[in-house]
Amino acid sequence: MNKLNIRTTIYGTLLFFSIALNSSAQEVTDSTDIFWRHLQLNEVVVTGVTGDTKLKHTPSAVSLLRSKDLRQTPSTNIVDAIAKMPGLSQITTGGGISKPVIRGLGYNRVVVSVDGVRQEGQQWGDEHGLEVDGASVHSVEVLKGPASLLYGSDALAGVVILHTTPLLPEGEMGGNVSTEYQTNNGLVDYSLRFGGNQKGWLWDIRYSGKWAHAYKNKYDGYVAGSQFREQAVKGMFGVMRHWGQSRLTLSYYHLTPSIVEGERDEETGALECTTDDVKTYAKALPFQQVKHYKAVWDNSLHIGESQLKANLSYQQNQRQEYEESADEYGLYFQTHTLGYDFRYLSEEHSGWRYNFGLNGMYQRSLNKGEEFLIPAYHLFDIGLSATASRQIDKWTVNGGLRVDRRWLHSERLEEEGEVRFESFHRHFNGLSGSLGAVFNASQQLNIRMNFARGFRAPNLSELASNGEHEGTLRYELGNSSLKAENSWQADLGMDYSSHYIGAELALFANRIDHYIYASKTGELSDEGHAVYAFRQGDALLMGLEAKIDFHPIHSLHFGNSFSMVSARQMHQPADRRWLPFTPAPRWLSEVKWEINHHGKVLNNSYLSFEVDQNFRQSHYYEADGTETATPAYTLLNLSAGADIMVKGKKWAEVSVSGTNLTDRAYQSHLSRLKYADVNPVTGRRGVYNMGRNVVMKVTMFF
Repeated sequence: MNKLNIRTTIYGTLLFFSIALNSSAQEVTDSTDIFWRHLQLNEVVVTGVTGDTKLKHTPSAVSLLRSKDLRQTPSTNIVDAIAKMPGLSQITTGGGISKPVIRGLGYNRVVVSVDGVRQEGQQWGDEHGLEVDGASVHSVEVLKGPASLLYGSDALAGVVILHTTPLLPEGEMGGNVSTEYQTNNGLVDYSLRFGGNQKGWLWDIRYSGKWAHAYKNKYDGYVAGSQFREQAVKGMFGVMRHWGQSRLTLSYYHLTPSIVEGERDEETGALECTTDDVKTYAKALPFQQVKHYKAVWDNSLHIGESQLKANLSYQQNQRQEYEESADEYGLYFQTHTLGYDFRYLSEEHSGWRYNFGLNGMYQRSLNKGEEFLIPAYHLFDIGLSATASRQIDKWTVNGGLRVDRRWLHSERLEEEGEVRFESFHRHFNGLSGSLGAVFNASQQLNIRMNFARGFRAPNLSELASNGEHEGTLRYELGNSSLKAENSWQADLGMDYSSHYIGAELALFANRIDHYIYASKTGELSDEGHAVYAFRQGDALLMGLEAKIDFHPIHSLHFGNSFSMVSARQMHQPADRRWLPFTPAPRWLSEVKWEINHHGKVLNNSYLSFEVDQNFRQSHYYEADGTETATPAYTLLNLSAGADIMVKGKKWAEVSVSGTNLTDRAYQSHLSRLKYADVNPVTGRRGVYNMGRNVVMKVTMFF
């Protein structure tokens, strides 16, 4: 897609949005019209800003994914399920590992919050996914832009908040059973949940399992090493009284992904496989064992009209890598994290509401294997924050400040008489803040503006890595003198909703000082892998997200979304001008027919056809062959589903989806497997993404 066509697409999207704003909207009434309720997002409550806040009063960019939409989305993991939200994308390693990217920024620049605490695993690693059971996620809230004000370091790009199943009303018990099958990789999963709320005593228990063999595409056939297995169990127990509530959540997650090495047979070009059956569900060398344990004690106390929230957590992440033998690991990272978060949400004083916070964590990471990539370390950080908000007629203004301090100690390691890692101490100070306003021009139209400063301390991989392992396809060298990243971001957005049109537009500009990235040095390791070193520079990211949902008739939805980001490194030559791992411009278009909403047997039936257009990415980090351009590709998807009713109550949800219907062979620009070995027969480099796939889901409620 050339520049002229991209500009045409952008201008067309903006023109469509302006037409929506100038169209005559009907007067909002007390009608129970389900379609109007579907579009009227202003009354949705978000939690990731300064507590429970209506979307119409939120100055920062926020995207929401509802529970039913999440269940209807075909995916192999939770990040894959949310990657179609405007401004979001994913860095992938095969079918089972995905990392979230917000507006072109990923890795430790995105915080993921689950059960009210930030998920702490090995998120610095290229092939380290998110240790979360997708079946336990009820809905998703995404804050786009620096959110360091509430979450501290690492929220430079934003926050992905994964909401778990809400509490049942007093006196009720219930649950569900779900299962799924995917034809391409033979994925089979199930999840069982049971919860209740009896006389103020709360509980919710879930068990999930998932298996998948290697996925396939028409260029590579079955991709050896892309199989994975997953198991998870979670339990919540709590009490709710007049003084507030207290809940304890315990969870265990276990993922066993094999590793795609991309090595090929010299004569046939086929991917080499370490097992006799490439479609096996069993683990194949090399593979990883990932275990994540978590305990969260969440408390909320009422103090008059004010509220005190106290959250204490413990997480343990274990990541073992098996290369030569299934009985002996090489790499073994074990990380312990103690988290604390205290917040005071005040009652209203002269029209103002104030929030004060104290949060941070202590982390200890150990090397327990025979191979090493990063040193053992421990860190402690603390952050103090204060925010204020007020509504003045049609305006809502809010802002705040935060100060952070992080202490980091890296431990010395000698290997065979030589120093592998030197001991060093670093500390980082951060100042974050935001100031924003929302103008509620009418019940249909809101205009938002926000200015924020974010902060991120470099992680241990960036500071001190020195090694390679099977999952990275590269040797990494850290730089212990790296500075902390600081960003300044400006946002301008608006949203509009009526009986027939819902539209959103968000523009942003983000200047990041001391941006950290990895690039090739031009050298090779002893194992023959390319050597990457971490560097810094100043970056400027600019982009937009536009979305419009048009209803020519009530039962027909014509939805379009377009997102793009330009991620440029400042004051650099042409081959170093663009930042690595920047998503290509993307346009999603969907026609959805909602067949009925009052059926006695089949209710809320729908049929949907989607075009997923990914444009050519010609802005890439070219120096030393670090990245290459990625051609455009188009994916066609089709889905249908319905609720099954029994005696007026929903008994089950069923859906069937077909993705990549034309079996297009393509490579995402954010796929790490794009840079695997060249096929000696075809001359194509790397491994391609999944081909045609049919997904069948059933969820039964009781």
